[in-house]
Formats: sequence, structure tokens, C-alpha cells
Amino acid sequence: MTRTIAIIGAGMAGLACASRLEAAGIRVVLFDKARGPGGRMSTRRVDTSAGQVSFDHGAQYFTARGAAFREQVEAWAADGIVAPWPAAGPEAWVGTPGMNAPVRALAARRAVTFSHQVETLIPDGAGWRLVGPNGPTGPFDAVLLAMPAEQTAALLTGVEPSMARVAAASVTDPCWTVMAAFGQRLAIDADTLRDQGPLGWAARNASKPGRAPVEAWVMQGSPEWSRRHLEDPAEDVCKALLEGLRRCSGGPIPEPIAVQAHRWRFARSAAGDERALWSPAAGIGCCGDWLIGPRVECAWDSGEALAERVIGDL
Repeated sequence: MTRTIAIIGAGMAGLACASRLEAAGIRVVLFDKARGPGGRMSTRRVDTSAGQVSFDHGAQYFTARGAAFREQVEAWAADGIVAPWPAAGPEAWVGTPGMNAPVRALAARRAVTFSHQVETLIPDGAGWRLVGPNGPTGPFDAVLLAMPAEQTAALLTGVEPSMARVAAASVTDPCWTVMAAFGQRLAIDADTLRDQGPLGWAARNASKPGRAPVEAWVMQGSPEWSRRHLEDPAEDVCKALLEGLRRCSGGPIPEPIAVQAHRWRFARSAAGDERALWSPAAGIGCCGDWLIGPRVECAWDSGEALAERVIGDL
């Protein structure tokens, strides 16, 4: 009997889960509400007077500590998809030419439907249908959620209450991110800055391998600052974080040739007690970094762990 599983969320966790399931001969279909691959490893491209500039406005880098993920990262490196970034530390890696390169590579080999939001799960015999603005899809033998904890809790409330409670107990920190390009190099020697006033992190994007040489900075508000100013207008957030960058320079900075802000409501996950959640009776499972810890590798490990549980039952 051919099994078909739906995965909601095509970020690192969902794609890692799909890859492992497909290797076991299970058919997988992925859905994601975003317009393209990346998730919190997204890269934004902005046209400026100095040419197009890319900003890694989500995850800034990742590390590989476990043997399985190190093997995957080494394979990506051999394909030119990732490269070391010494400015962030001796173990730091980034996607090339953008942070989203590994996710794009994984998504290219999968059946992913983007711009597809799922709002409700409806039982259909022994399986499930997914319902949202794009209409119903399915039925599927099982549904796996690879989404932030808050979104997971909302979708599972009334459907799988025990998992919904676990997800609801996990709190994700928000993050305001400002992307700014300049016509000249700023008077800041370091390529990365940490914990400077409202800035939890700032990085010279051009210092990453494979990026355009335009002076482009990504500034991320600290979790505390971002939470306090979560509903502030984007214009005010840009001013505040640019002022933080100015203070780091020790003097005035030129007017940006491009500046944008992005609000991540669900940015840095908490650490949980389980690697994945799976109910074979309900045919519902969950994976994501919020179950292990706030690292790209944790998302990968959680996706693999959920796949192993599903394979063991199917």
C-alpha cells in the first residue's frame, strides 16, 4: 500500500523529515505559506543604487556538532552550497550565495507547494484533509507539522490536544531585523557585533563568502528589546537600530542607500524535552527546533527524529 504523508512547513525541519521519509520509500507532499524556500534561513534581495544586495535577515550562521549533521554539511560544502564564515567563529557556516541555499537545495528535490496556508485539519476516514484559503487537499495518511510552536499549538487545538499543550508551553522570542546598505564602508573594524544596546547582533553581510561587495549590514534587536517594541512602526525600528549601529561606529554614519525592516514574531525558540512528537493512532506528528533548542542543527535533528518514528510505525 502506498502511503502519502503531508508535511506543513518546508523549512529545515520539514525538509529534513521529508528527505528521510522519502529515502524509506514513503511519498511526501510539503506545504508552506511562504512564497519560497528559506523559512528562518531566508535571504532577501534588494535593488539599490549600487546594484542588487542580498541580506541574510533570519538565521545568521549555523554550526554542526553531531556526526549526522556534520556529514550533511560536508556534502553541502562539496557542492558549494555552504562555506565557513570565520567572522562568526571557528565553527560557523553560512549558505552560499545566500543563507537559504541549503534549504533551496533540499526543496528542489521535493514536492513542495509554496504560498499555501493550512488553517484547519479535517478527519477523512483513516486520514486527514488540509483546509485553507487555497481549498482542501488530501486525504493524507498522516500529517506532520514543522512549524513554530505557537502556530503548531493553534493548528492542533481541538485536533490533538496533548501535542497542542506541549507546543503552547514553548515560548519563542521575537526579533526585529533591519537591513541597511551604504554607499561606503562604515568605520567599524569588526564584521560582527553582539549585545550592543538594542542590538543583539549586527553583521557586515558582505564579509560572508559569495556575497556582493556592497557595504550591507543586518541588525537584529535583542530578544528583550524586540519584545518591548514588537508593535512599533517599522520606521521607528529602523531608526533605533541604525542609531545602535552609529554608536558602535563611534561617530556619524552615512545615510543608507536602502533600508528595510522585517519583524520575526517567532525567531528564537526555547529548548524542549523531546526530539519529536508522534501519535501513530492519530497520524499526527510535530518536529522543529522548538523541541530541542534554537539552532539550525536542532531543526535538522528533530526532523530526522520524527521521520524515524514514523518509519518505525509505517
